[in-house]
Amino acid sequence: MSVYTEVGRDELIAFIGEYAVGNLIDYQGISAGIENTNYFVTTDQGEFVLTLFEQHEFAELDYFLEVMTFFFKHGIPSAHPAEDKQGNYLKSLCGRPAALVMRLAGHTVDQLATLGQCEAIGDMLAQMHLVGEKFKHRRATQRGAEWRESMAETLLPHMSAEQAEMLKAELDFQQHYSDLELPWGVTHSDLFRDNALFIDDELQGIIDFYFACDEFLIYDLAVAVNDWCVNEQGLIDNERYQCLMNAYLQRRQLNEAEQSNWNLVCRAAALRFWLSRLQDQLFPREGEMTQIKNPDAFLKILQQHRHNPLSLNTLQNA
Repeated sequence: MSVYTEVGRDELIAFIGEYAVGNLIDYQGISAGIENTNYFVTTDQGEFVLTLFEQHEFAELDYFLEVMTFFFKHGIPSAHPAEDKQGNYLKSLCGRPAALVMRLAGHTVDQLATLGQCEAIGDMLAQMHLVGEKFKHRRATQRGAEWRESMAETLLPHMSAEQAEMLKAELDFQQHYSDLELPWGVTHSDLFRDNALFIDDELQGIIDFYFACDEFLIYDLAVAVNDWCVNEQGLIDNERYQCLMNAYLQRRQLNEAEQSNWNLVCRAAALRFWLSRLQDQLFPREGEMTQIKNPDAFLKILQQHRHNPLSLNTLQNA
């Protein structure tokens, strides 16, 4: 979440007036995140998050709002969009598609995750994957193998010789990713510590579904492991890993193919975020309040997966 498009108070008052959410009291930009413009909005009837979509067209946004509404209606604690007085979730503000979403209690995890938080995320992700089997809308991933290969070609000229050699070898290792026959379905695909809200170790909600898509379910799991389970050195910590994975496996077992390809998928998830963060670093977008995250964090995770693959053998339900 960032601020690329500035919204004036009068513009926001007019926008809020199209909803039955009361009168505007205050609003402020949110600097966390990197994709869209976001504001906290407070009215005399509640608190909301206003999102202006910087990289999506109206036609594709219905999917994300349907995902959020689906999970909310199926018992997953997730942010859900507010309807305007005509029953619409999606509107226009400052020339951008915009949605007003209920603000959940709790705070994002800005420090290293606790064991309890890792357990809660593993459990909730498994629940999302199981209930997601009922979700009928489809959307192909926009950050899959084809994107990774294309982005790599763009970034290779800007890399050191050592990094370029490693990237080429990694792409070669992952070349058959799209041919894998693994369980798939609707995934969050961006479930980082800044996309979940906690009060202490109690999960309050999942937010920011704007990378949701059809993907391998263990890719979603790998994305979570690669962020939630890191330690002070920026490497995946075995104790956190055990907590998250065992909680997940208590609800959903991995089949033989998923177990066999776990390392490959973990590497694909790490590569995706290394490349996207390099893209943001080398080709930044202008904005009033923006955040560019360090790509080296995921280079380190990728190298860990390359040299020290995570084991499934020591998990309780593997």
